[in-house]
Amino acid sequence: MRSALLCCVLLFADPAAGQVLDDARGLEDGCDRPAPPPFSKVVTSEQGPVVSTRYFGATKAYAHGVLGDAIEASGLLVRYDDGARVICDTVLAGPDRVFEDTEPRLADLDGDGVNEVIAVASHIHQGARLEIYGYPKLGEDFQLIAYTPYIGTSFRWLAPVGAADLDGDGHVEIAYIDRPHLAKTLRIWRFRNNALTEVAAQQGYSNHKIGWPYIVGGIRDCGAGPEMILATGNWSRIMAARLQDGAVFTRDLGNFWNAEGLNDAMLCRP
Repeated sequence: MRSALLCCVLLFADPAAGQVLDDARGLEDGCDRPAPPPFSKVVTSEQGPVVSTRYFGATKAYAHGVLGDAIEASGLLVRYDDGARVICDTVLAGPDRVFEDTEPRLADLDGDGVNEVIAVASHIHQGARLEIYGYPKLGEDFQLIAYTPYIGTSFRWLAPVGAADLDGDGHVEIAYIDRPHLAKTLRIWRFRNNALTEVAAQQGYSNHKIGWPYIVGGIRDCGAGPEMILATGNWSRIMAARLQDGAVFTRDLGNFWNAEGLNDAMLCRP
């Protein structure tokens, strides 16, 4: 039995223009969503009020299979809990689109104390793009806030690295590998005033192999500021990359042997 108020607002993600508010959803279609598709988990955060997120609605509408199967997600759910009420908001990917991702990510991108959601969506004709969802202001609906351009071609994907203030300028940057199997390009975008601006790009890196249901590496801080942990594009070396003055600087951390090597590097071991 729930003691908090449960409700859910359904929004549709227009590939070009963002969301259009639709009818409020009923109780059983709110927090009680079906299980997420394979390899998509519930992501949680201790920082409220946006405390969890996950994908839902398995679909075979986009037969890319880059994550090991042809099942993607048709929707994104976020759980809002401010101690007085619980609200579960959802967005649907919309026509000709899916969420093609391992899991959504929670991060406070604008420093207001409320997490945003970072997701990867793919269009059947235009490929993938990075999208930011959240509550732009107190009392406003959960919605699409910002996004990068689509890659531009079907079956072209991007793999997120993570989000952090990479250069110490007071604004959060979001990094991903553009086409980790083809272009192998690290791209870094700054989130500022509810918009994304690309600030750096450098070729020669990857963080995913075709068929892996996971992404390796990420962003770590071992006491000297954040750095991105990546593999070289030929998967021979593990690299640490930093953003400084709009440029990417790297240092070699050693041989790449397997995926666990990148994850071990995230632990800041000597």
